[in-house]
Amino acid sequence: MEATKSKTYRVARARNFTAERAWGATDIAEMNGITIRLHWTDAPYKWHVNDGDEVFAVLDGHVDMHVRGTEGVEVVVLGVGDVFYACVGCEHVAHPQGAARILVVETKGSV
Repeated sequence: MEATKSKTYRVARARNFTAERAWGATDIAEMNGITIRLHWTDAPYKWHVNDGDEVFAVLDGHVDMHVRGTEGVEVVVLGVGDVFYACVGCEHVAHPQGAARILVVETKGSV
């Protein structure tokens, strides 16, 4: 990832970030047990429930977020600039439509 670092700030150039595998990531920051990571992917993740709340912001591409609830599976279509919030207990899986770059904010070590 192209980034600028100093002792007081860091710039991450999300538009240029790629990874060697789907859901590859680079750490942006860690604050009070919360991680902010930039992910690149071109393949679905896996059904999961996070250990804590999760914020998922689409920076590039499109993602279909599948959410399993008591009434079945709902698909939420996310585009650039859309932010998805999953509280504890929300079972979900992200399906990118082509390549996507996603900023994920979650508890450190979460699934």
